[in-house]
Amino acid sequence: MSLLRYWPPALFAALAAYPFLPVADVIRGQQFTILFVYAILALALNVVLGYTGLLHLGMAAYFGIGAYTVGILSVPFFPFQQSFVVSALAGVLAAAAVGVATTAPVLRLRGDYLALVTLGFGLIVQYLIRNLDPITEGTKGLNPIEPGPVPGFAGTDMSAVRLNSDWGTKWYDYPYLYFVALGLLVLTTLFLRNLERSRLGRAWVALREDELAATCMGLNPARLKIAAIAVGAGLAGLAGALYALALHTTGNPSFYDFNLSMIMVCCVILGGLGNRSGVLLGVLLLMGFDRIAVNILDNEIQDALGSSAKEYMKVSAWKLMIFGVVLILMMRFRPEGLLPEARVRRELHDADAKAG
Repeated sequence: MSLLRYWPPALFAALAAYPFLPVADVIRGQQFTILFVYAILALALNVVLGYTGLLHLGMAAYFGIGAYTVGILSVPFFPFQQSFVVSALAGVLAAAAVGVATTAPVLRLRGDYLALVTLGFGLIVQYLIRNLDPITEGTKGLNPIEPGPVPGFAGTDMSAVRLNSDWGTKWYDYPYLYFVALGLLVLTTLFLRNLERSRLGRAWVALREDELAATCMGLNPARLKIAAIAVGAGLAGLAGALYALALHTTGNPSFYDFNLSMIMVCCVILGGLGNRSGVLLGVLLLMGFDRIAVNILDNEIQDALGSSAKEYMKVSAWKLMIFGVVLILMMRFRPEGLLPEARVRRELHDADAKAG
């Protein structure tokens, strides 16, 4: 139990120390930055899916709204030229507002019907991003995104605090943005911990367990669902803002497609539905394997076999099959996730005790 409670702080401490280690690598650090972004996005989905039980398949749309809001407010060819603080806050508010506006008309839908509606919304947003060329630049994306940290500054010279020649000179270079993303991930985790323990968080869980019983106890399901969507969409917008800044571009609209939403769903289910630590573990295993471990293993295979290494020998060639096998095994042997929430753990313990 103590391990389940204290491993996230230990992980955050190790990640904070990583840029100062001799083995630290700029490219690897940038990959970790993107991993932190995906962790925030998965936590955002966990609010909607894990806490409230709403099967939402359009979270990538809010992620894209946050990214493109930052792009529109930051790139040189638009007249706004806002700092990252202002543009990221605008991205959070825009994503939350769109989430509330699109969810309010379909509050009565549940389960598969809600999933289909949110899936359609995600496809609509992706289509708009791709085809609104005067605003979004279509498939080229908005770039370069290099806003200052505070209003009125075009950039901040970090030369005075550089401890390594590989470090950049702007606050949005590695490792400064690495620390910003990690700090926001920690703050998001603490925020959700406190929110989960609040009256609103307990109401979300009650709604997830039995909507009729929650209604009979005086809770308003419509307000609770809208609040969950607003919080989840806002956090997804924050993740999108960090993503655009990390890449210095919004990139291709295909970055914000249905596949990303489904990958986040897999991260939440793999780690443990409704458990913050489980969600972080799911992102670390799934996205860490995809973005970091696969490249390391492929390089090791290439170094070991040299020119005789064939494409089918690389882990990247079997990556999707590995994902599928892992998910099938999880659903068969651990359907509650690697780290289920405390209530589920108690139920499993009681069931094992009765069986024994």
